[in-house]
Amino acid sequence: MSDRNTMHKDGELFPVPVAAATEIFGGHMICANAAGFAVPGVATAGFTVLGVCDGWVDNTAGAAGDAVVVVRRRKSWNFANLGADAVTQAQIGKTCYLADSQTVAKTSDTDVRPVAGIVLGVDADGVWVLI
Repeated sequence: MSDRNTMHKDGELFPVPVAAATEIFGGHMICANAAGFAVPGVATAGFTVLGVCDGWVDNTAGAAGDAVVVVRRRKSWNFANLGADAVTQAQIGKTCYLADSQTVAKTSDTDVRPVAGIVLGVDADGVWVLI
C-alpha cells in the first residue's frame, strides 16, 4: 500500500446542469428534480435541496443540461419564515423544510417539503438555515 494523490474539491461551489425550460434566480434555494437537474426550490416530494443559486441562470429556451447553475453550500442563509407553519426558537439545531425558493417551514407537510437544512437562528429577519 502507498500514498495516493486523491483529487478533491471544497464542495462550497459546484456546477449543476439546469432542467429544460427553467429560469433560476440568484439567492434562491435550488433543488434537484427527479432526473437530477437543477430547478428553483419548490415543495415537491422527491426533490432535494442542493443549496443557493450563486447567480441568475436562464435556460427557458434550452433543453435539460444546456445551461449550468453554480450552487453554493456550507453557509448559513436567511430565509422567510412560513407563517402558517413557522419555524420557532424550539427548532434551533433541528431540520427545517423548503416551502418555496425563499421560504422555510417547520414541518415537511407529510413529506411534501424537502429538507432545507439546519436551523441556526430565528429572528425578526427570518430563519437562519445552514445548507
